[in-house]
Amino acid sequence: MIKNSSSVKEVKILAQHICSMSVFKARRVIDQIRGRSYEETLMILELMPYRASYPILKLVYSAAANASHNMGLNEADSFISEAKVNRSTIVKKLRPRARGRSYPIKRPTCHITIVLKDKSKLFLDESQI
Repeated sequence: MIKNSSSVKEVKILAQHICSMSVFKARRVIDQIRGRSYEETLMILELMPYRASYPILKLVYSAAANASHNMGLNEADSFISEAKVNRSTIVKKLRPRARGRSYPIKRPTCHITIVLKDKSKLFLDESQI
């Protein structure tokens, strides 16, 4: 979704039902990148040892590609203004056990929302006030 309000351009991207990732594991990564610039975010996510960082890295790449292609924004001037992780459905499976019994397997999923804003436009609007 692209939002254009009062000449501050922002790009909002939402990934739903990210499989096999708990909300707490994703929040550990999201908290590190919130409020950082685009290039700094890419460096942090590529060097993080967590498995949750790869889907978030793909999401940030996608948001930047949407911003540059649809809005004409420069990727170097953008920063992550908002990043949040919400709980989603739980995928439930049954695993067969001894004596004909079954054991439930619960795999949590999550929704990830990332909002990119342009730094240069933001600073120009603040200077006019």
